Amino acid sequence: MTDAGCAVITLTESELDPWVTHASTRHWLTGPGLPCDSGVLSFAELSREGLRTVADSTADPDDRLSAELREQLVIGGLLGPGGLETESVLLDGATGEVSTAYVLHDRPGVMDRRPLAPSLRTLVRFAEATDELAGLRGQFASYAGRYGPKAVAEASQHLLAVFRDGADGEPAPFWKMAALIRPLSLVAGRGGTSGLSLDLPHRLLDQEFGPGKVARFEDVDFPATLTHEPTRRFLREVGLPEDAHVFSLDTDVPLATLAEYYADSEIPVQLPAGAHRLIRLGHLVEDNSLVVDGATGAVLNWSEPEATLYPLNTDVSTLAFTLWLLHRERAIDAQSSHELTTDTYDQLAMTMLQVLSTVDPTGVTAAGTVRHYWTVAFQDEAGGVL
Repeated sequence: MTDAGCAVITLTESELDPWVTHASTRHWLTGPGLPCDSGVLSFAELSREGLRTVADSTADPDDRLSAELREQLVIGGLLGPGGLETESVLLDGATGEVSTAYVLHDRPGVMDRRPLAPSLRTLVRFAEATDELAGLRGQFASYAGRYGPKAVAEASQHLLAVFRDGADGEPAPFWKMAALIRPLSLVAGRGGTSGLSLDLPHRLLDQEFGPGKVARFEDVDFPATLTHEPTRRFLREVGLPEDAHVFSLDTDVPLATLAEYYADSEIPVQLPAGAHRLIRLGHLVEDNSLVVDGATGAVLNWSEPEATLYPLNTDVSTLAFTLWLLHRERAIDAQSSHELTTDTYDQLAMTMLQVLSTVDPTGVTAAGTVRHYWTVAFQDEAGGVL
C-alpha cells in the first residue's frame, strides 16, 4: 500500500483479499485509488491500518454488533472544521456501497450506518466537486470573484446537479445539504471596501429578515469608546437584525458599554478588564451578552454566569454573516419539509460550522482552548438553533 505522503492511496490485489470481492471496487482500489488529501474526507485510517472490519475496529468480543455492520470495512472518516474526523466511512466489500457510522467502541450494539455513496468512484467524484467549490477551482473556477445571492443560487444548483447525476437523481442527505449549505459562503465578498472581513451585498439583511427588521445606528448612539471606524460605519450603513432567533439587539436605548450596562445592577458582577471599551450590542440566549471591542472591532461573547469573555466573531461583518447563515438555513430546511434536520442533524451542524469557518476562522482558532458559542450552539440539537 502506498504511504500517506503521496497523492493517492492504492492497494494490491493481495491486500484486498478476502475482504473486497466486488469487482469494480477492487479495480478502483488497485487503480485510481483514493485521495490522500481532501477537504471532505480523510483516508488516514486506511493508510495507517490497512483494511479492517468494524468488528476488528471495535474489538467486539461479545458479538454485540449487528450482522450488517460486522463485515463493513472502516476506510476513513468525514472531516469537520479544523480537519477533525467525525463519522467513520465504511465500505461494503461485497457491493461496493459506501456509508458512514459513528464507531462506538463501548456501545457497538447501538451503532447504525447511513448511506453516503453507491461506489468509491462516486464518492471520490463528489468529494472532488465539493473541494473545487471550496477552492473556487476546476468546474467552479468561474465563481472566483463572484459574490451575492445569485452566485449562491447558481453554485448550489451546479453542485446539486453533479450529485444527482452521480447518484441516479437521489444523492445521500450529506451531499444534499452540502449542495444547499456550502455555497452560502459565496454570499459576501472578502475584505475590500468595508475595512472588515466581509463586504455584504447591499440590503442583504433587509431581504433576509424583512423590511423594518434591521436596525441601523446613528453616531449619537455610540459610546465614545467605540473608536473603530469600520465598525461604526457598518452599524450606521448596514446594521444588524433586531431579532435573529438566538440574538436580540439592544434598540431601546443608546448602546452602552459593559460597565454602563451593569452600573445599576443590584447583583454584583465581576466585569472583565477593559469593560469601559466593550460595547454591548445585545443578548444571546442563556445569560450571554454579545459585545464588541470598541478599539479593535473584535466581537466577543460575555458569559455572565462564568464572568468570562470568549471569542465569538472576527468583527461585525462576520457576525452579520453568522446571523444571516442561521436564518437562511432555517428557511431552506422549512422549504425542504425539515429534511435537513431529520436524522442527519449532526451532519448539518458540521456542514454549517465548515461554512462559517471558511469566512470566519474564530471557532477553529478557539477549538481546544476556549469555548466557542456558535460551535456549541450549532451542535446542540436539543436547543434547536438549526
